[in-house]
Amino acid sequence: MPAELEDRIEAEVAGLAAMGLDDLRAVWRGRYGAPPKLRSPQLLRLNLAWRIQADAFGGLEAETKRRLRRGGAGAAAADRLQPGVRLIREWKGMPHEVVVEESGFRYDGRVWKSLSEIARHISGARWNGPRFFGLRDEAVRAKAA
Repeated sequence: MPAELEDRIEAEVAGLAAMGLDDLRAVWRGRYGAPPKLRSPQLLRLNLAWRIQADAFGGLEAETKRRLRRGGAGAAAADRLQPGVRLIREWKGMPHEVVVEESGFRYDGRVWKSLSEIARHISGARWNGPRFFGLRDEAVRAKAA
């Protein structure tokens, strides 16, 4: 990679820091067409910086793009559950049992579309359903440690 290209891109990205929202939109419009409907100069600045660098140095690798399309490192644990599997979560001293079915998750006498809906029903707060039921890799690693 030529040093002058790196220096030019670094200066261009650094120059974004002094720009307001209208100037950032003008830069985006000049390079990529209609700017995204962001109202935050900080987010637009970050998007522009990434795009400028990706254009110059290459974007994400094919494997990374594939993982992102798939939803991360792989399918969520909830997507891999087979019908008949029982998930049990104790919440505030009460056990809650969910049964995986072909059409969703059976809990409290009805079928739900997602574990997140059930977690919210149980806890009264928004939760990532697989994490609430201990199915996320991070949650499993934390329990093992």
